[in-house]
Amino acid sequence: MTDARHSFSPDWASPPGDTILDVIEERGWTQAEFSKRTGYSTKYVNQLINGKVPLTVDAALRLEHVLGGSVAFWLKREAEYQDQRARLESEEKYAEWTSWLDILPVKELMDLGALKKLRLDEKNKPCVVGLCLKFFGVASPDEWYAHYGKMKAQFRRSNKGTNDVGAVLAWLRLGEQQLEQSTIPKFDRAQFQAALREIRSMTCMEPLDFLKAMKHELSEAGVALIFVPAIPRARVSGVVRWVTPSCPLIQLSSFGKSNDRFWFTLFHEAAHILLHSGTFAEKKSVFLDDFEAGLKQDPKEQEADQWAANWLIPPQYRSELETLRSRNDVMEFARKIGIHPGIVVGRLQHEALIPRSWMNDLKDFSGMELLAASMRDG
Repeated sequence: MTDARHSFSPDWASPPGDTILDVIEERGWTQAEFSKRTGYSTKYVNQLINGKVPLTVDAALRLEHVLGGSVAFWLKREAEYQDQRARLESEEKYAEWTSWLDILPVKELMDLGALKKLRLDEKNKPCVVGLCLKFFGVASPDEWYAHYGKMKAQFRRSNKGTNDVGAVLAWLRLGEQQLEQSTIPKFDRAQFQAALREIRSMTCMEPLDFLKAMKHELSEAGVALIFVPAIPRARVSGVVRWVTPSCPLIQLSSFGKSNDRFWFTLFHEAAHILLHSGTFAEKKSVFLDDFEAGLKQDPKEQEADQWAANWLIPPQYRSELETLRSRNDVMEFARKIGIHPGIVVGRLQHEALIPRSWMNDLKDFSGMELLAASMRDG
């Protein structure tokens, strides 16, 4: 049996006419005699033999009668020829487009299993171009620039640093691919708010226990929740965008960190849906967020931060929060308001009410790492 990895892939295409010519030569016929037997003109027969015209169903029927072989055989022969031609033509085009690969995180996508692993040398680059086109679902780099390049203009970043745009777009596409396998109902704002209240109560659960329930709650409200491992150089912990006018997508990558960061990022993205999707222009925005962004200049990012902070620890508990200094006090306060104590510690550290080295044992790191591993494994 031939190994598919070493299957024959010629750099030429053989038309059905080659087979026709072999048979009529074996029988000692001239093309003129063959044309009389088929009822076709000598000119048409010559074009058919040289692959200048396609082999039609009518031609296949006549060939079955004159030369033998089934109609299916001749039509398959034509299909194989057209497939070979298309492959060779595409390889010529792909060879002209290899510079496009310079802006894409090709090796990172191969490591994630999103692209077939190939050595990125000059011989393989045209093939890699084809793989990247299929990955993004576009016909050529021109269509990629038209669609994803336009998306770049819609980015609203919490971090004004030097994100690699190609890496960010690839990470976003990984989320789109997951979403394409899902069916999400139309967004329901009231149900979404109810889902967020339910999800807040899940902060004390083990990650693998809350994950399925959380995704279900959001899906029922018309919100897609997708987890995609981070791509180096993308530096994005989360994003929210409306993939259709009726379906917002929350995409997260912040695994392997502490649970306070995870929950804050989730509710920060939720805030963008509730606060910043009232207009058509806002729904076209792509809110890229980085938990490590530090001081955020964008007012909408600041609003989302404040909303998430208040949702996790309501403002009426502010004065009590400021008095927390001991481990026991934090745990009791967390039980009282119904959230994980690690979230309280994260808030105290963020507002410099306690040093960042204090009470980190109350955060959940191992659970987040387990969650990250489960996402990487599919």
